[in-house]
Amino acid sequence: MSNVDPVRALYAAFAKGDIPAALGTMAPDIVWNEAENYPYADRNPHVGPEGVLHGVFARIGADWDSFAAVSDEFIDGGDTIVSLGHYSGTFKATGKPMRGIPTPKAVL
Repeated sequence: MSNVDPVRALYAAFAKGDIPAALGTMAPDIVWNEAENYPYADRNPHVGPEGVLHGVFARIGADWDSFAAVSDEFIDGGDTIVSLGHYSGTFKATGKPMRGIPTPKAVL
């Protein structure tokens, strides 16, 4: 298995809406940081799959309809994997759709 495989599996789980599978791709000691000034960065760092679930995924589910995180390209740098892509969804509070916010890099 290459280092990019778990990151691909994470995005595949996202595409299916399978949050348990997405969490299953994460190491128990994962440290997840949302991008600076992003709404879910207020609780950085999110530690462990449960921390990511409650600090990021649950909040996304509460705030967005049809949210998707799509990787358009993976860059395999060995111990560092970069995912370039975009987010999309409709913000529940306003009904306004968005697309194009770049996804953060994922580091194993």
